[in-house]
Amino acid sequence: MKKEDILAKIDEKYENLGENPETYLSGLLQAKPINYWDYIQVDTLLSLQKTRTDFEDEEIFVMYHQVTELVLKLMIHELKQITLKDLDETKLIDKIQRITRYTEMLMTSFDVMRNGMDYDDYNTFRATLAPASGFQSAQFRFLEIYCTPIENLINVKGKERLPKNPSTVDLFDQVYWKDAGHNRKTGKKSLTLRAFEEKYLDDFIALAKKMEGNTLAEKYLQIENPSEELTTALRGLDYLFNVEWPIIHLNTAQHYLNKKGESKAATGGSEWQKYLHPKYQQRKFFPALWTEEEILHWAENA
Repeated sequence: MKKEDILAKIDEKYENLGENPETYLSGLLQAKPINYWDYIQVDTLLSLQKTRTDFEDEEIFVMYHQVTELVLKLMIHELKQITLKDLDETKLIDKIQRITRYTEMLMTSFDVMRNGMDYDDYNTFRATLAPASGFQSAQFRFLEIYCTPIENLINVKGKERLPKNPSTVDLFDQVYWKDAGHNRKTGKKSLTLRAFEEKYLDDFIALAKKMEGNTLAEKYLQIENPSEELTTALRGLDYLFNVEWPIIHLNTAQHYLNKKGESKAATGGSEWQKYLHPKYQQRKFFPALWTEEEILHWAENA
């Protein structure tokens, strides 16, 4: 595009906004060139690693979880576009494949945790983290809500406890992740769960109501004659995210919490051996894509 054409387009852009193009061109003349470190905000990013002890490997622990949160944000970025827009199948498959690659990143990154920290140091500094727990990741919960209706995030026992015609609040009372901190026999909740609910539960409920009829699972069901490629992509993502990744997480936890047969408690107080297993969680984003037999034996061989 020639210089005069560019200037004409600039004039048109700002005139359509009711603005004076010369004001913006004058500002551009005075503006400093942008640098990589300013654009990415590197100095700010690298200042966010705050540890609670002097153990060197605690900084690795902090950075690993910060990287995880950034990857989850990438996934949510794609899910917002999928659920808030009407995409054709080609674009939808592309975005599902992006989310799948991000999930694979999270899976392979667990090696940083499993093999990248001193065992004794970790089991010393982790005591300072109670009652914080990884299950308090709000982005993980937002991601689930974008993917599927809440009833798909409730295991068999939770569904048995639901009233007839449950409200969104009723559904959240039985969502699988609450079992990490809710003793169903006594009704008592851990401090970890209480703090998490106080900060985020209203946001989760609001998003779930907003997403009714528009989750990724429901978007798929609205497509007439979906392609085999799309169906395969969704099945692959479902199993990867809801079976294979939790198993890697469980194995990593076992490495640090049960390596010597000590069966240490999680910092959030959950029964992690049971809670982390996908067979217990029974989380499925797209249950319509699985046979009754597959659902019945979900993750049994994982």
